[in-house]
Amino acid sequence: MLTLWHCEDARSFRPLWALEELGLDFELKMLPFPPRASRKDYFAENPLGTIPLLVDGDTRMTESCAMLHYLSLRHGQGRFAVPTEHGEFGAYLNWLHHGEATLTFPQTIYLRYSRMEPEDRRLPQAAEDYRLWFLARLKLLEPLLSDGRDTLLQTGFTMADIAVHYAIELAVLLGLRDDLPPETLRWFDGLTSRPAYQRAKSRQRAGAKAENLPPMPF
Repeated sequence: MLTLWHCEDARSFRPLWALEELGLDFELKMLPFPPRASRKDYFAENPLGTIPLLVDGDTRMTESCAMLHYLSLRHGQGRFAVPTEHGEFGAYLNWLHHGEATLTFPQTIYLRYSRMEPEDRRLPQAAEDYRLWFLARLKLLEPLLSDGRDTLLQTGFTMADIAVHYAIELAVLLGLRDDLPPETLRWFDGLTSRPAYQRAKSRQRAGAKAENLPPMPF
């Protein structure tokens, strides 16, 4: 069985949502955030101490956006991916990686230096710089959505939507919703109504409650 190691509303929500979209059987293992600080035994599973960790037999993956494509091709008969011969294949891959490399990264710096570090180590100016960096990186997303589309690609909902959606969700969790442009918010709010998204949220809540995990520092 597939196993996903997950912290509530962390990057690992991407593969959790994808697993629900594909209707796959899997075991969900909930951890406190960040696991490298509070669950030293987890290093035996993932030497990086990061989440997510997806285990599929001998395959062990640590990159959330790579997991989306893997799950689609290995276990989902290509559902929610774009085939190589399709005209939007390049756009699909670009958005799939854009969600993490371009949009999520600056927010992790903002989170660290505005909330995660001890008070005497916080860097308000660095946090503000990375907040603005993230918002500036929305300059590709907002114009794309200005035609009223509900998904990033004309072909419909794909794993790229999950990849980018989490980056926007993290911004909302960090209290940046009022900074987000209108079309991005319209697209974001629309996808939260998907049944698989709601199932993923419900499953992580139940898992966090069962493990009596502390709330996330958002």
